[in-house]
Amino acid sequence: MEMREIEIFLTVAEELHFSRTAERLGISPARVSQTIKKQERRIGAPLFDRTTRAVRLSPLGEQLYQALKGGYRQIMQGIATAQATANGTAGTLTLGTLGPQSTQIKNVLDLFLARHPNARLQHREIQPASPLDLLKSGELDVAHLWLPIREPELTIRPTPYTSDVLLMVSADHPYAERDTICLEDLGDCTVVEGQSIPSYMEEIFNPHHTPSGRPIRRGHKVTTWHETLSAVSSGQATAGVTAEAAAFYPWPSLAFVPIHDAPLCQWAFVWRTSSETPLIRAFAQAAADAQQPTG
Repeated sequence: MEMREIEIFLTVAEELHFSRTAERLGISPARVSQTIKKQERRIGAPLFDRTTRAVRLSPLGEQLYQALKGGYRQIMQGIATAQATANGTAGTLTLGTLGPQSTQIKNVLDLFLARHPNARLQHREIQPASPLDLLKSGELDVAHLWLPIREPELTIRPTPYTSDVLLMVSADHPYAERDTICLEDLGDCTVVEGQSIPSYMEEIFNPHHTPSGRPIRRGHKVTTWHETLSAVSSGQATAGVTAEAAAFYPWPSLAFVPIHDAPLCQWAFVWRTSSETPLIRAFAQAAADAQQPTG
């Protein structure tokens, strides 16, 4: 049997209907019928029991179906893998995200993996105190980061995702019982200091001055997100965070206070322009398509 003949037989065995098989494969019902008759003549016995009301596999047809289906799928998977390798959409893509922010992009990840079954996603955690380090060192292919990013060597694709900005404080902080605060209130706070974060990125969560120009004190220096949680819960500092953090880290020693005049945090996918690959382009396309409005 040729591959097309095997495909027709297997599809009839699954559909048990010649017209549905023809529609599924994009061929005529006559072609389906002729192919099955040809196979039966070659084998020397009926593969299907056909009546005016139903089509069923004969015992011999069932035996042939069980023998062929695994090998056929393995062959087709091998062809698909070779094609994916040839066009660069096989392999591992290393994606960096910040803790709970990965929940924002599940639809992107699902679409990418559905389109490229021979690709694999490897996840790495980005530390807010040094958001660009893993990307610039080449340890990440793509990063999901907040804007602005002003690095000329990076390609930036903004997404429609935004987050409210809150102030994370200890449970006994004077602001802990407040319903809301404003950016000016940060002048009475001490905020954590990042490790290697560009000042313009730090401004989104922990600005250096209030709107009136008062300096905002820097305190505990942190290198990881959990160091931030510990510094804040112990009362040594406060920290600007996204609203998602409040949902994912409901520690009894922490409180999350909305900052009503803080601008929304905007998100983007980012990669090194010089290291762009077909796999990265495929991911970027999936991201763009997943973000299109539906309906």
